[in-house]
Amino acid sequence: MEDKYTIGLDYGTLSGRGVLVRCRDGEVIFSAEKEYTHGVMDNYLPDKKTILPSEWCLEHPNDYLEVLEYVIIKLLKNSGINKEDIIGIGVDFTASTVLPIDAKGVPLCMKEEFAGRRNAYVKLWKHHSAQKQADHINTLLKELGQEDNPRFGGTVSPELMVPKVLEMVQEDPQVYDSASEILEAGDWITRVLTGSPGRSCSMAGYKAWWNQREGYPDRDFFAAVNPRMESFAEEKLPGKICSVGEAVGTLSYEWAERLGLKEGIPVAPAIIDSHAGVPGSGVSHEGQAMLVLGTSSVMLALNDKPYSQKGVYGGVRDGVVPGYYALESGLAAVGDLFAWFVDNLVPVSCYKEAAEQGADIYTLLNSKAEKLKAGESGLLVLDWWNGNKTPFVNGNLTGSITGLTLNTKPEQIYQALIEATAFGTRQILELYQEGGVRIEEIIASGGIASKNPMLMQIYADVLGVDMKIAASDQAAALGSAIYAALAAGLKRGGYDSYQEAVENMSRVKEKVYLFDADSKKKYDKLYQIYRNYSTVMGQKEKGILKGLHAIKNE
Repeated sequence: MEDKYTIGLDYGTLSGRGVLVRCRDGEVIFSAEKEYTHGVMDNYLPDKKTILPSEWCLEHPNDYLEVLEYVIIKLLKNSGINKEDIIGIGVDFTASTVLPIDAKGVPLCMKEEFAGRRNAYVKLWKHHSAQKQADHINTLLKELGQEDNPRFGGTVSPELMVPKVLEMVQEDPQVYDSASEILEAGDWITRVLTGSPGRSCSMAGYKAWWNQREGYPDRDFFAAVNPRMESFAEEKLPGKICSVGEAVGTLSYEWAERLGLKEGIPVAPAIIDSHAGVPGSGVSHEGQAMLVLGTSSVMLALNDKPYSQKGVYGGVRDGVVPGYYALESGLAAVGDLFAWFVDNLVPVSCYKEAAEQGADIYTLLNSKAEKLKAGESGLLVLDWWNGNKTPFVNGNLTGSITGLTLNTKPEQIYQALIEATAFGTRQILELYQEGGVRIEEIIASGGIASKNPMLMQIYADVLGVDMKIAASDQAAALGSAIYAALAAGLKRGGYDSYQEAVENMSRVKEKVYLFDADSKKKYDKLYQIYRNYSTVMGQKEKGILKGLHAIKNE
């Protein structure tokens, strides 16, 4: 029997990439990537004249179409694989990354009359301008006695869909009224490919409060959010909700011709990019957790019941792994935090030293920092450079470095930044344990995990859990290809079982990071100081960071 293949598309923050994968063993035959033409728009709209306020992060949907054509055509051209042997497409996407469209599926920002309206564009996942709308919803949940309802995840973040939409309603109601639908960008891509109105269970459940038992929140709830949104779910969020393992639709004739693929092949429902890393990392059963370490981080663990508290969300079943609730949380800045440090605070002397050694700046910092013992720097960092997702769920919280002296060295700050992200991850791990999740191993993926052994050892020591690394450096894209194989099914050359698909198509590296007992004892003490300090700084009533934010935006 001839080998069959699937395509996994991975839409990230700055670029989109794709892999062509052999279903038999998960071998990546070829990969391709394209940066977004417009990038992240956080200063101006495409006209370069319309200024964006602070904390706005927008994207242009045409960039996603460019990725679609460029990547798939390149995959086919360079791999030499016959289109007849490609049996499915899977898509993952950042979320909640939302856009309003008209009745024909055209994004409003691509229409002349809305080109200068910021609310007509794609609001990226890290668009934090909707924090005040999130605060409004959190106050409403308390008034309704719903703050502990697993549906809402404990505290509402500006990174979810409804705060972003409420911002649209309040700032530019004409855009809201003109939108035939409001879609996650991932759902829009599968809509483009298939014409199907189906939506992703992953996106709807984790970002818009849908669940299998009750659907979306009712009309009374949305009316309480804003009277204009009373019929939000019925009018703006139509379409069947599709779980992982099924197809959202099949590839249309138009797009088959444009891409050089066979018409009618199944397209899997879109999935959140970090969630796609679960199958891509080999996570298939309880006791395992996935940790994506990139510009930000995401951790997911499987559970047999729902749980949502303090930024941990796990209220929807079958959204990531069939038969399970997947508890999700993460940090808003990891790689972005390290990049900020090397771009802004590392002295020129370090760059000169790195150049003399023929190394990059991260290699130099790692070589210096790995000689330091746990907590040796006397520094403590709050890792909130891009707000806090867990446990305070506040996009306006900001970071800090405490304990600086005239003798503090760059590598000490660098070590403390890494330790802080590990401490933030440990808070998530403890919340999982409160929800009844047992975690015996963590499988990490992302560029940082594969390139930074020192960081991985610090994480193992802080968390007290052995750490493994996904074998593929394209875990999310591979995961999307696995979901495509599930959508295609065994008869077409894919799989009917999630566990079987993961067992055959993904694996981990041989290297395991075992935690050091002595370092863990030291980190246990430092972690308690971190918890105490973060509690003080994270409480709204203390007003320290809130006051700074208010002055900044006067």
